[in-house]
Amino acid sequence: MTTLAIIIGNRGFFPDALAREGRVQILHVLEQQGYGAICLTPEQTKFGAVETLSDAHKCADLFKANRDKIDGILVALPNFGDERAIANTLRFAGLDVPVLLQAFPDDPTKMLMGARRDSFCGKISACNNLWQYGIKYSLTKQHTVAPNSEAFRADLATFAATCRVVKGLKNPRVGALGARPAAFNTVRFSEKLMEHAGITVETLDLSEVFGRIHRMADDDPRVKEKLSNIGKYVDGGSTPAASLLKMSKFGVVVDEWMHDNELAGTSVQCWTAMQEFFGVVPCTIMSMMSNNLLPSACETDMVGMIGMYALQLASETPSAIVDWNNNFGDDPDKSVIFHCSNLPKHFFENVRMDFQEIIAGSVGKENTFGTIVGKIKSGPLTFCRVSTDDLNGKMRAYVGEGEITTDKLNSFGGYGVVKIPGLQRLLHYICRNGYEHHVAVNISSYGASVAEALGVYKGWEVHHHQ
Repeated sequence: MTTLAIIIGNRGFFPDALAREGRVQILHVLEQQGYGAICLTPEQTKFGAVETLSDAHKCADLFKANRDKIDGILVALPNFGDERAIANTLRFAGLDVPVLLQAFPDDPTKMLMGARRDSFCGKISACNNLWQYGIKYSLTKQHTVAPNSEAFRADLATFAATCRVVKGLKNPRVGALGARPAAFNTVRFSEKLMEHAGITVETLDLSEVFGRIHRMADDDPRVKEKLSNIGKYVDGGSTPAASLLKMSKFGVVVDEWMHDNELAGTSVQCWTAMQEFFGVVPCTIMSMMSNNLLPSACETDMVGMIGMYALQLASETPSAIVDWNNNFGDDPDKSVIFHCSNLPKHFFENVRMDFQEIIAGSVGKENTFGTIVGKIKSGPLTFCRVSTDDLNGKMRAYVGEGEITTDKLNSFGGYGVVKIPGLQRLLHYICRNGYEHHVAVNISSYGASVAEALGVYKGWEVHHHQ
């Protein structure tokens, strides 16, 4: 559950009753929508609102006492509100969480003193003060919006997703398993820039993985349990028993490494060392991890996995990483997305385990079992690519939305057709700015939330494709 700290703005020479009524309305809507709320009571300040310096201290103390519970702050303006008290509360609390400003709309038939709000104007003043104070903030889609409206409920959902992304990207630990495949310069990244952004990368060499597997008995209870879980997750089809056993041992080693190092996600050197020296692809195990909200990206695409993680945090559903892979006929707004594949089961209409057709010719079919194959189901699409701009010393990303279509396609691997308005413009942006060919995708519509989290609150350079 997302918990919001609430600041009810008030200003004495505007109608006090509006602050009292506004507080009740806001808290009712939050309860209806399933959000937790932390707010001053009428016993602590007048109407539980914030107006004076003393009120600001009381509100900030309440927020600080609940620091570990608070995911974001909602500033509600039932009337003009005191912009200094709002800014002081946020400064004194020092929570470093997203802030959403909402202003109640006026009724054109109630514009005389005693009924008019002037929140329209007050919101501008509040924003000006937050800007002066250096406090980052978010806005509702409409400048004024009624708490009981569908528009405000949508604003809350967008903001809650932003809060989840910001919270999840505060000091996560992630793991890179194996070296970058030699042929994939495109997935180079800067660990130092990621560390500066609060993201710690732990590494594990494939030789250590294989060594740990070598010491593991076939009848180890952990291996048996993992083998059973694989069978429950996907039909193994014609995959040899020996290959399934190798996957199970690999899964046990990765699970324990992730647990011991408190890792939120991984990237894996999936080819071709794994096939040549171990005899399977890791796709099934990676698919299972991503499906269980532990995102895993192939070809050691570490920052690509961060894109998966950001989308997952926003939607609370699994993400995948795919290639921008093919045109789809002559439609300039359609593209084929594809991987060979480790997509989570959540993405598929139907799914099966198979061998990796792309590299089977070079390393032998018998060494490539373990891919997850099927057509991606139709639905909304949010995409995100995170990258380290080493030349300019900054984190950057692009984010946008589209749809996964019902178009038919005859392909191997994990595949689907997407439609993105202005796709050619996006592709020019990707190529002009040296972005990677991988992109993280999620079956959801949270582009605005992710763009806000990465751009406004993380301070990354973000291109929001619209």
